[in-house]
Amino acid sequence: MKISEQIIKIDGIDKIILKLLIKDARTPIVIISKATGISGAAVHQRLKKMEKAEVISGSQIILNPKILGYKTMAFIGIYLDKAIRNTEAVKQLEEIHEVIECHYTTGNWSIFLKLLCKDNEHLMELLNKKIQSVEGVSRTETFISLQQQLNRQISL
Repeated sequence: MKISEQIIKIDGIDKIILKLLIKDARTPIVIISKATGISGAAVHQRLKKMEKAEVISGSQIILNPKILGYKTMAFIGIYLDKAIRNTEAVKQLEEIHEVIECHYTTGNWSIFLKLLCKDNEHLMELLNKKIQSVEGVSRTETFISLQQQLNRQISL
């Protein structure tokens, strides 16, 4: 791994390590060691270097929202009456647990959200009672995802 002008260049061994961990973050160091042909200690050192360089920013368990009763995924474009209200609006939106992503965007909307809801009624309740009552929200546009067809990380 080389660092030049804030861009990290990953070598072949790092790519093997990352691909294995992207596939399964719980892959044992022993298996990674065998796949790369380097010692477990060397794998561990490379992982620490990638964490320090922020190539890796942690690992996580991915919950299945449908099994937990969240069957509706929606995207909401929010129009703010004034751009200066963005910070306060985001603080209020953070309090809505169904909001799983929030982006400050260019284009039509000031803020773009991704939500997980139990169903369309739950989505409507969130829109009417929580999102549209956020200070500064002048209007919203909602898009319901019928099916997520792709979910991946950046290619190495």
